[in-house]
Amino acid sequence: MNRTIISINENHMTSNKRLHIIPALKDNYIWLLGNTQKQVVIIDPGESTPVINYMTTHQLSPIAILLTHHHNDHIDGVIDLQKNYDNLPVFGPDEINLPITKISQQKTLTIGDFTFDIIAVPGHTLGHLAYYINPYLFCGDTLFSAGCGRVFEGTYTQMLNSLNKLKSLPDNTIVCPAHEYTLSNLKFATHLVPNDIDINAYYQKIAHDAITLPTTIEIEKKVNLFFRCDDLKLQTEFKINNELKLFEFFRTQKNNF
Repeated sequence: MNRTIISINENHMTSNKRLHIIPALKDNYIWLLGNTQKQVVIIDPGESTPVINYMTTHQLSPIAILLTHHHNDHIDGVIDLQKNYDNLPVFGPDEINLPITKISQQKTLTIGDFTFDIIAVPGHTLGHLAYYINPYLFCGDTLFSAGCGRVFEGTYTQMLNSLNKLKSLPDNTIVCPAHEYTLSNLKFATHLVPNDIDINAYYQKIAHDAITLPTTIEIEKKVNLFFRCDDLKLQTEFKINNELKLFEFFRTQKNNF
């Protein structure tokens, strides 16, 4: 499957916003959210060249960079983008060791005609942030399609609470994770729950897609085991009568899958 094709997903446009997805590195995505003036906010540029090429081809003008957390595959393109676009502001969590504007203590951020809600989602890293602007969610490595990020710095409790925050967003939220892990996550899910109708159907639906994102909160409530740890049927099936303990079980199993 060719993930190197850079695409604009025509199915994910609102009246005044347009979503762009740029494959990068091995399995990352760099997202751009644009307006009618062809201005874009860049989210998690792990490298610069594909972003610059894409914006040049489509005559887009960057007005800011948003960062979700400090890992290199999310920030390594920042310095080069700032060299190519003078005075390009960069916003992100306090944990990032770059000369950026730290926004961990803010609840919202306005850039031009974009106003993002800032959501603290510790777990993958302690300072991880997500950004929501109706109907789009940029969630970095906290939520993936059919999966979630590893718990590197936080606790399982923090990660579960973070996922539940995102789960509480409207069902029609367009979820934009930072990695293409959907197929491997669904293989894990079908290994654990081989008879789940929704998970099997979604696996068949996306099995041959080179790019499976974005997803939605509605879809994830059906196919993401890490969103379903409060499901009494699952708790009964695994004989774990506790949401957090079931989350820990799933995450530990996935770490070794």
